[in-house]
Amino acid sequence: MRIDLNSDVGESFGAWTMGHDELLLPAITSANIACGFHAGDPGVMRRTVRLARAHGVAVGAHPGFPDLAGFGRREIRCSRQEVEDLVLYQVGALAAVAHAEGVRLRHVKAHGALYNMACRDEALADAIARATAAIDRSLVLFGLPGSALLQAGRAQGLRVAAEGFADRAYNEDGSLVSRAVAGSVIHDETTVVARTVQMARHGTVATAAGSIVPLQIDTVCVHGDTPGSARLAAAIRQALEAEGVVVEALGRGPKL
Repeated sequence: MRIDLNSDVGESFGAWTMGHDELLLPAITSANIACGFHAGDPGVMRRTVRLARAHGVAVGAHPGFPDLAGFGRREIRCSRQEVEDLVLYQVGALAAVAHAEGVRLRHVKAHGALYNMACRDEALADAIARATAAIDRSLVLFGLPGSALLQAGRAQGLRVAAEGFADRAYNEDGSLVSRAVAGSVIHDETTVVARTVQMARHGTVATAAGSIVPLQIDTVCVHGDTPGSARLAAAIRQALEAEGVVVEALGRGPKL
């Protein structure tokens, strides 16, 4: 049994610092690097690629809405073409930075509101998948299990990865509880670790309502902006490995 452990990193920009990437990256296997729209800037992108390379962590692009003030978590109404263009721009930028550092881009994971909207909106999902495929059809596209985003990726001939979230509450349909709802982010470390092991080992998750629903995943996310994220990621990895789960980047084991 194998699982990828990913995190959103490179989200500082200018004089503003977000997260503790230096401490977090040694515990994860895939890094979703912000591309300058919701967070990040060219210098941070390059430093984060270098840091991921130093720790043997797979590098992926984390494109979002152009919304620094809202950290990309506010819904913005865009056309299919606008979304395709903004994703193409961001992923292309990170791919160029990675190439300059001798690193191959491995995956694409949309950020925040763009991710959640594309998981349920076929047009936006298609736009992200098209932009990803236009850059490199070997890229893996991340999305919620059973989502429009994964369906669009498959339709474009991309490999896809079903993603779980270690510290987020789930609805009955397998979608994430809105961050506007109290309790949508789970902070208790013991609970988060146990939920992650349940997802990886048993393919299920407990919903906010208390029921157990199927959730087959290939990768699990620990948010880099969560307080104590480095410690949490290390605890999750240790617990998974203690359960016999091989924690490694996508594509390094059997083909997806």
